[in-house]
Amino acid sequence: MTTYKEIRGTNIEVLASDPSNPVAGQVWYNSTSNVVKGNSGPLVGAWATGNSLGTARYQLSGPGIQTASLAFGGDGGSGSPYPAAVESYNGTNWTEVNNLNSPRWGGGSSGTQTAALMFGGFVSPSDKAKTELWNGTNWTEVNDLTTGRQQISGCGTSTSAICAGFFPTSTSPSVQTWNGTNWTNSPSTNTQRLRVGCAGTKPSALIYGGGPDGAPGTFAGTESWNDSAWTEVADLNTGRNQMASSGASNTSALAAGGTPGVSAVTEEWSFTGGTVTFTDS
Repeated sequence: MTTYKEIRGTNIEVLASDPSNPVAGQVWYNSTSNVVKGNSGPLVGAWATGNSLGTARYQLSGPGIQTASLAFGGDGGSGSPYPAAVESYNGTNWTEVNNLNSPRWGGGSSGTQTAALMFGGFVSPSDKAKTELWNGTNWTEVNDLTTGRQQISGCGTSTSAICAGFFPTSTSPSVQTWNGTNWTNSPSTNTQRLRVGCAGTKPSALIYGGGPDGAPGTFAGTESWNDSAWTEVADLNTGRNQMASSGASNTSALAAGGTPGVSAVTEEWSFTGGTVTFTDS
């Protein structure tokens, strides 16, 4: 077996603190934290153009992963009717599947490509409370949100979801949770906001960023949910709203893009050993 010394020409260093500029492949032992660490070198990636949606729109919703996702609802712009179209993505192509029962934009979503939830949204002149459940083939109307709302975020599954961060923020409560049958008013976040990032499920979630209602500015605040209360934890490095967000729980999340301006900033959330940090990616 080849040893580290044979590869690098030196033994693993013992250091009291991490080196300021580690080189690719360097490994060291941090004697303060008692952790072996290493530098894998820069992560290289790129965005590539994929096949277009069948129906152009914005303010749409959709859960899933890169190779198995949904896109539904939204606003077609220029006075066109709100699309009810639902499209399914297989990693290469978008395919039209059965429409929503109630077209709208600015709603929230949770779940997967084959088991999803769509809730809330807006159709002039009012915010909507409708919730629809997707079984991989059809949409079925289920129990409504307790109050209609738009510009919301959702996270979780089709049976355990959170709806948070909505317009108008003056309406209370700001959070509703779904147990697979009903929505329940839950304790509000400490800071009322709309267009937030959301990661996790009903028993273990994270809300971050967002913006104030009817005023310029953004929030950097992050709050963690333990199924009974929201606790303020470490802020985003860059406050913003309308970002893409994802994550399986309140211990691992991603925030990408957003406003003000047009941001490309990406941050990763980690929770280890009682310490929480947002790290620029």
